[in-house]
Amino acid sequence: MAIGPDTKGVYTIAPTPFEADGKIDWESLDSMVDFYERCGVDGMTILGIMGEAPKLDAGESIEIVKRVVARTRLPVIVGVSAPGFAAMRSLARAAMELGVQGVMIAPPPALRTDDQIVTYFRNASEAAGEDVPFVLQDYPLTLSVIMTPAVIRRIVTDNPACFMLKHEDWPGLEKISALRGFQNDGSLRPLSILTGNGGLFLDFEMERGADGAMTGYAFPDMLVDMVKLSAAGERDKAHDLFDAHLPYLRYEQQPGVGLAVRKYVMMKRGAIASDAQRKPGSALSGAARQEVDYMLMRLESRV
Repeated sequence: MAIGPDTKGVYTIAPTPFEADGKIDWESLDSMVDFYERCGVDGMTILGIMGEAPKLDAGESIEIVKRVVARTRLPVIVGVSAPGFAAMRSLARAAMELGVQGVMIAPPPALRTDDQIVTYFRNASEAAGEDVPFVLQDYPLTLSVIMTPAVIRRIVTDNPACFMLKHEDWPGLEKISALRGFQNDGSLRPLSILTGNGGLFLDFEMERGADGAMTGYAFPDMLVDMVKLSAAGERDKAHDLFDAHLPYLRYEQQPGVGLAVRKYVMMKRGAIASDAQRKPGSALSGAARQEVDYMLMRLESRV
């Protein structure tokens, strides 16, 4: 399935399943891919921040890409962010040869000026391959790199291979409106915008012009339904569904513990066998698990 500036829907950010001893759980990787397909997602993004990519060695990363591509017919995007361009080039080219549809690149935290940011992505695209479609990841809360709408416009204009923005600014609604305004006045070519932050602002992000979500919320089926409702103009139904999930959605979005919550719920939903993270990583306390279980019970009664 082709991807491009008109890509819409839900591209789930996939975690990497581990066993308790830190080994990759290959059977859970398979079951997780099957779970996402049942949920109706439009594509998958692997080896991102949520995928604990920095904890994997190069060989493991390639094997994960190979396994996922062999398992699904969904479009797959691979996170290739790395401290240096050599590692980025190696993973990007290997992943494309294995059959992925594109890569995702995040800026390193050291970038500060607009020119530094723009130059970095020009060099990154050259390193990955100027024919390799890439997603621009804008995640200032974690990466501490501030990209204004004007800077994003410069990056997209300078790099024909950039077809999508993964929008994770917070607050970020005005940024979406500004980018769509650039498109309306002809100063920005068409660009797919998928949003992150666990879906925490997806209700109004869709109304501001987002094309869907690219995030790791433990209920991707909800994201799929909500994006469809919003795109169809069913505003109240979309907000009702979102509101039912909001208490748990808020809990899952806690910095530092969010991945532990997501993996725990995905384990309870049968997607993966264990909620283990590779060290260093957080784990839920008994009290936290009880809180999540309580919220899931209330969520089930609502939906």
